[in-house]
Formats: sequence, structure tokens, C-alpha cells
Amino acid sequence: MRYLLLTIVSFIVLVAKGQGSATGTPLVIQSPDKNLSLKFYQKQLAGNKRVMCYQVTYKDKQVISESVLDIQLDNQLSEKAMALKIDQHKNWCENLVIKDIKTTAHDTTWIPVNGERSHIRDHYNACDIILVKDDNPMYVMQVQVRVYDEGAAIRYYFPENEKGTYYNVTAENTEFSFPAGTQAWFANWAQAPYYKLPLASWPGESERPLTLELPNGLFVALGEAQLVDYARTKFKLSDDKPNTIVTAMFGGAQLVSPVGTPWRAIMVASAPGDLIAHDYMMLNLNEPSRIANTEWINPGKIMRVMTQTTADAKANIDFAVKHKLQYILFDWKWYGPAFSFNSDATKVAIPNFDLPGIIQYGKDKGIGVWLYVNQQALMAQSDSLFAVYNKWGIKGVKFGFVQVGSHRWTTWVEKAIQQAAASHIMVNIHDDWRLTGEQRTWPNLMTAEGVRGNEEMPDATHNTILPFTRYLAGPADYTICYFDKRIKTTHGHQLALAAVYYSPLQTLYWYDKPSAEHSEPELEFWDDIPTTWDETRVIQGAPGQYITTARRKGTEWFVGTITNNDARTLKMALTFLTPGKKYRAKIYSDDAAVATTTHVRVSSSVLSSKTILTINLQPSGGEAMHLEEIK
Repeated sequence: MRYLLLTIVSFIVLVAKGQGSATGTPLVIQSPDKNLSLKFYQKQLAGNKRVMCYQVTYKDKQVISESVLDIQLDNQLSEKAMALKIDQHKNWCENLVIKDIKTTAHDTTWIPVNGERSHIRDHYNACDIILVKDDNPMYVMQVQVRVYDEGAAIRYYFPENEKGTYYNVTAENTEFSFPAGTQAWFANWAQAPYYKLPLASWPGESERPLTLELPNGLFVALGEAQLVDYARTKFKLSDDKPNTIVTAMFGGAQLVSPVGTPWRAIMVASAPGDLIAHDYMMLNLNEPSRIANTEWINPGKIMRVMTQTTADAKANIDFAVKHKLQYILFDWKWYGPAFSFNSDATKVAIPNFDLPGIIQYGKDKGIGVWLYVNQQALMAQSDSLFAVYNKWGIKGVKFGFVQVGSHRWTTWVEKAIQQAAASHIMVNIHDDWRLTGEQRTWPNLMTAEGVRGNEEMPDATHNTILPFTRYLAGPADYTICYFDKRIKTTHGHQLALAAVYYSPLQTLYWYDKPSAEHSEPELEFWDDIPTTWDETRVIQGAPGQYITTARRKGTEWFVGTITNNDARTLKMALTFLTPGKKYRAKIYSDDAAVATTTHVRVSSSVLSSKTILTINLQPSGGEAMHLEEIK
């Protein structure tokens, strides 16, 4: 093997030989704080074959032991390649020759249009390992590695090559080998329930992000970032290696270089709440915003109009004004059968529905209108549909029943997001689709479903799992409810979800009508809460048990605590508050003695950073708190 090392800086370590069957000199890339290390090397196998391997450690603890990096190609070869008798059917990643290694260090800070924090630091050390197949420059690939304080990321990259620009990816088999005893929060699809399972006998593939608890006390989340031109990749168990997870593509992908696969993100933390606090790593693995003027992208709270008539729409707008919401949504079928290509999403198809008049009524009262559009109409009309909606004064579109998984549908939905951006239309994508950080690049993408939310009324235990799993992928449209009798939690729990769950477009009152409200005093918490933040802290929590999240906007804090199906007493230190300042707190807690149908007590207190609160939570309960600095 030959190494041409251009730059060796402090975060690159060349490890001496003596690692069994490792060939050449292993390369170790360290995080800026030097707590996390990723080691890359090639290993000799029987039959004179070499494969690429890597390992990850964190604070001297093993995270991922020896795991193979592998992607398979089946290219249609050029005449020149055929003349050279290159066999495209053999294992493409075997016997790659390293031609070059390039290292870089990166440290910048950027400001998101919408987010859980006002500034995001993008700080990592990187290494591009440039390889060729069979020492032939026609086939060049890079293994790109980034190592952050928060975790590591790996992807395969194909630079522009005039002799071979087309790449037919048939499979990606990137491995993640964990210590024996590791357990994972398994979910078979994006809206599935979660089960904590060992790395054995899974009932299928697991969604991403995939959160794991290691026996050494560490927590890991495996994610997929920058999925824009590829097939979705879930996680499955290896057929022949114990405690090993392997990527599982949804079919193949046909790529044109220069192009990279999505990043395989490995977030690592000593406490599960740190995974949430560091979820911006998924954003950092995406490109900066491509929308120059973002003044039209406005976060807010939204409610659905349950009965789609002009009178009901105006009643919802009046309710939205009263409760400081910013938007209303008309859900499916307003333009006809949603699954029919014959339905025209520029024409109203239901009676007693004056859409122009409703839009104007909302505009006069400061309430914007969103419209649901199913994939059939989006496919047929998206070249002009968003421009039409912009002329109408529509603020956003909820994509419905989008197909997901394949390379074709991935590129389709990404194009639709961009088409919406060109016409200043915000986007909410529903059903089984999940974000991979592309909302950094296209910040008009406000939120997405891909979550088992209140459309299906999950229990409280499920709700305590979501922050540590699904929400690591980005904002989710959980569709929070309040008055619907099918809710399986207390009302204090539902109130707190608006602080625990992040979505710049936060749906409230999903199954509710204005007539269900009877001036419940605790609704002021939802009235006052914003949907984007300057700072987010996870105070305490464990997946499937409980969580307390504190979020700051300006000098105000909104705090939510939820428990699982069990009652629980927690202590909460308010050390996140500014020392020396006093805060007026409104606390919203479950109390069966309160003589309202929702049984939520509203109490007031003056608190400081030295305060330690005792929180008594009912089974499936929760508590919300709003703190305002006393000037």
C-alpha cells in the first residue's frame, strides 16, 4: 500500500502497527476536545483480500468495535473500461488502493432561521481518504470522515470524473458493531411504537435515528443526514456477526458524480439528554441555507379546522386570535378526492366554503392559512401549484401521503420542497417521511410527521421515548390535542408537550373545536409559548421514563416535564436561570381537586437559580411552567 499524507495536524494520529491483521498504518481522527476518536484502517482477509474498517471510542470507552465500511456498485462500463477487463460484479470495496489523505479542521458558527437555539457551532476535524479501485484512476471514491465533540460521521463520496461519472449503487453495508449487552429503541417504521430490544432477533428493520444504550453507560444514536439524492437507509441486524447493526437501503440509487451518499451519523453521549442537546449535529451535516431572503418564513402555532365551512373557518380564526395562534389548516378533501389525479388542487370542491373570503378574513385578523395537498396533486401540479397559492395568499402547504424510501421518491420530495421555496411557500410533510437535516438548507421546511403522535393517541410512556429518538431527526408534527376524550394522558402532560417537543410549526388542538373550550385558565401556557428558541436545555430524563426540558426565548423560560404511565416525584434544580435574577413563575400541574373538566391547577411563585422544586407527577402526568424575569 502507498500513503501520500499531505497534512498531519494535532487531531490526526498515526498508530503503530501491531494490530493483528490490520494492514498499513491505521489513521485515528480525534474530536476537537479529544474525547472521541475514530480509527480507520484496512484489514487483510483470507484470499488476499483487504476490506475497510473503523472503530470509535469515547472517553476511553469502546463505542463501536471493528466494523466494515462497504458500498457496492454495478456500473455499466464504458468501452475503455471493458477493454481493460474491469469486473464490475466483484466486491467493489475489496482491495481499494489509498492514493491520498487530506485533513481539515473546521470551526464556524451559524444562525438558523428557525431552531432550538439562536446560534449553532459547527466544529469538527475531518479526513478525506481517497481510494481507487484496482489502482485504476477511472474509479475513484473517497471515504469522508468528520469527528465532532458530539459524535462522528462517515460517508462515501464520488468526485467528478470525466472517465466514469455514473455510479449505480446496489447496496450499502456499513456496519456498527457494539459491545455485548447493548440495547436499542426499535421502531419498525416512522409512525411505529418503540420497543427496547437487545441486538438480536429484531422483527424487521429499525427506523432512524436509532438510539442505543451501551452496557458501559454510554448512549449512542445512529442517524442519517443529508438524504437528498439517495435511497432511505434503515438499520438491520447482521446475518453473521453478533451485536452488529448494518445499513439497509431501500433499493438502489443511480448517482451522477460529484455526489456523496448520506452521512452515517454516530452521536455519542454520557447521558441520554445530551443526545437531545446535541441534535444540531444532524443540521451541521447539511449544506447552508440556499434561500437568500427568509423574511417570509415565519414560525407559529397552527390548528386544524375540523369542519370545513366558511362559518367554521371564521370561528377557528377567531379562536386563533384569542389564543395567540398564527395559522389555521384546511385538511384533505377540500379540493376533492385526495387520491385521485382528477382532483384539481386549485379549485374548491366542497360546498359552503368561500376560500378567498376566508383567506382575507384571516389576513385582516393576522392569521395565515395553510392547505393540505395530497401527493397525487403535488405530482401533477407542483410546477405551477405553489405559485398559484402564493397569489392567493396561502402561507404553507401540508404534503400528504407522500411515498418514501426509494431513490425516486427521495429526489421527488426534495424537488417539491425547493419548488415551494421558489414561491415563498412553507412546507409540512406528513405520514412516514422523516427529516435528515435538510431544513438547514431549505428552511421553508418547517416540520414533518414521521412520528406516532396524537393522530393515533399513544400512551405517556411512548411520549417519553420520542425526545430521545424521533426528535433527534428534527422537528415533528405530533399534532398535540387538549379536549379530545381519547387522550391517554393527563391535561398537564399535554400542556407540557408544547415545551418538550420542538416544532417551529406546532400543531395544537388537533382534534379539538373552538366550542370545546370554556376559558380554561391553563390555556394561557399555550397562548404564550413560542415555537422557536434561543436556548434549549434538557434538565433530566431517561427514555421511556420521564423528561424535563427547559427552553428560553429572550429572558423568558418555558419548561415542560412529563412522566410515563407511572406516577413519579422529581427534584428540579433551576440552575439554568440567570444567577442573581428573580423570576415570576406560573406553574400548571395536574390536580384532581381542581373543579374543571381538565383538572389543572394554576399557581404562582417567585423563583431563582437557587430554587429546587419538587414535582409530583400523576400516572401519565406532566407539569408546565412559564418563568418571566422580574425587571
